[in-house]
Amino acid sequence: MHDIINLLPVMAAATSQAIHFDDLGLSPIALDLGFFQIRWYSLAYFGGVLLGWWYFAKLTEKGGSPISKDNIDDFIIYAVLGIILGGRLGYCIFYNPELFLTPIKVLQMWNGGMSFHGGVIGVSIALFIFCKQKGLSLIRVADYLACVYPIGHILGRFANFVNGELWGKPTDVSWAIIFPDADNLPRHPSQLYEAGLEGVAIFMILFYMFWRTDARNRPGLLVGTFAILSAVARFGVEFFREPDEGVNGLLGMSMGQVLTIPMIFFGLYFLITSKKRAV
Repeated sequence: MHDIINLLPVMAAATSQAIHFDDLGLSPIALDLGFFQIRWYSLAYFGGVLLGWWYFAKLTEKGGSPISKDNIDDFIIYAVLGIILGGRLGYCIFYNPELFLTPIKVLQMWNGGMSFHGGVIGVSIALFIFCKQKGLSLIRVADYLACVYPIGHILGRFANFVNGELWGKPTDVSWAIIFPDADNLPRHPSQLYEAGLEGVAIFMILFYMFWRTDARNRPGLLVGTFAILSAVARFGVEFFREPDEGVNGLLGMSMGQVLTIPMIFFGLYFLITSKKRAV
């Protein structure tokens, strides 16, 4: 009790210095026509698909591409379904299974958001089905797709921030933000941490590997690097991210950290074996 009393002045001072989310002038609604609303969250996914589509096509211009531009045009439908179904169902299964009691809430993607791990699983399943049907090399196409995936993640996390959701833990750092739907405590803007680490940083690393090295000629190297970097980044961000209420992890880890463990083993396998598959 004594420790809590001593902490109150510190938190009060932090609160007075923190940035109030409302002062940023952000709204989850990008366009309101009265009878119809367009949310930034929807635009983020739409923009992510379009930018990803364009960048995927640019990657194929490099010699030796395992997939043609025409195939990319066909795959985009599979990818969208994988992202939406995998990401949303992953969130409901891993973080908020109670949403299944009210099915309409499962369809409300802004209600809690999407799961990064679920999105990866969904796209992976979609890619497997597509490559099987088209007779394409699954691992080689996955390498190219790994370079594209962070684009959507960046926009998705920015949308989470604009929505004022999935905030971080209480803190006294100077850039802390008070989110109106949380409480009156200054919190880490962990959505921006995720956008920067899991999005921008990984995109730049894979960009360099693809365009400046021969990584694309070692099947599995790019997707393995993506998996490991994504897992490490997410594991670290979880220390600053507020865990979902009522969701328990394992051995003191959050659910988000637990879900990164399979990704690390997956990444290591493809990283270690990539040299054997060199083309």
